[in-house]
Amino acid sequence: MKPAAQDNNFTIPSTMQAWVLDDPGQLRLSEKPVPQPGPAEVLIRIDAVAFCDGDIRIITRGPPALIEGGLPFNKNFTPGHEYMGRVVKLGAGVDEYEIGDRVAVEVHFGCGRCERCRAGMYTSCINYGMNYGTHNKGHRANGFTTDGGFAEYAVNNVNTLVHVPDDIGDEEATLIVTAGTAMYALDTLGGLIAGQTVVVTGPGAIGLMGVAVAKALGADPVILTGTREIRLNLGKQLGADHLININTENPVEAVKRITKGKGAHYVLECSGHPNGLNEGMDMVMRGGKICLIGFANEPVAVDLGKLVRNHISVFGIRGEGKSATHRAAALVAMKRFSPKIIHTHTFPMEELPTAFKYSRDRIDNAIKVVVKMRKD
Repeated sequence: MKPAAQDNNFTIPSTMQAWVLDDPGQLRLSEKPVPQPGPAEVLIRIDAVAFCDGDIRIITRGPPALIEGGLPFNKNFTPGHEYMGRVVKLGAGVDEYEIGDRVAVEVHFGCGRCERCRAGMYTSCINYGMNYGTHNKGHRANGFTTDGGFAEYAVNNVNTLVHVPDDIGDEEATLIVTAGTAMYALDTLGGLIAGQTVVVTGPGAIGLMGVAVAKALGADPVILTGTREIRLNLGKQLGADHLININTENPVEAVKRITKGKGAHYVLECSGHPNGLNEGMDMVMRGGKICLIGFANEPVAVDLGKLVRNHISVFGIRGEGKSATHRAAALVAMKRFSPKIIHTHTFPMEELPTAFKYSRDRIDNAIKVVVKMRKD
């Protein structure tokens, strides 16, 4: 590595190690320049990063948007978006954070100029991916359209940062953004869920955080459906009042029984199953609401007549808009729930490709796989 420059109490090298895309399904360790923060930005020394299904899609299929005008599969791109670390350098005008602050990050920083960003829906920025050359309108989605957290350093806008208290460990801090996505889903459904029934379908990382956040906000009862007993039991620890294993019980009939025939107020569809929306429509009461969080891999058929007849509202979200991560972080800091329950495996930086395989193939019942980017 090149000679390092000193900045306050942190030694910042001029180059860093970063894992980059190679052939589909492959990662390669590379050396890149350490990025420099601009106005309203900070440089983060990345301490830990978690794998997400979005990372797996990018590594196997390529990023979802053009990167610097290149092809969707860019072999020099650094994925990774669920990371945390310490602020080691401030850009011009930054006074919201100090050198040494521990932070977790949101993925998206919108352009700030389109109507979606002005409404707080920066994950739906109309200028998504427009951040290169003459097309630079300011949008950033680290790990999706701009280099992400599978590296030793990354630059983030201050609006994407969340303070992390010292009593929250690195691994747990990487999962705050997952809880933020669940919070955004509940916000989208209206947010006032105390005393109302919430069904969460699919006990993956976001689904389990959906259970935790819904319960912390007062939902009663919270019902979790899935196929894996280990994950369902984790949902119980996070606050689920009822568990439904769809291998042994019809989930729609079970929800109707639990709600005494009324149906649920809300469904968080986190499984991405092709029949997830249709099943959700059978679970909610008339006038109920469904939020789609899981990604279906193929187009699906939907009974739109049932949707209209029963005045059911359907929403889709991506990521963690309207500063939902800040509210989720507040719940974690207050010990209303602990994301670390879903953290199952940790690997060092040099074994990041192994961490990818564990996450992709769910080896040893992996849920959230975390990579420590520094040796303590």
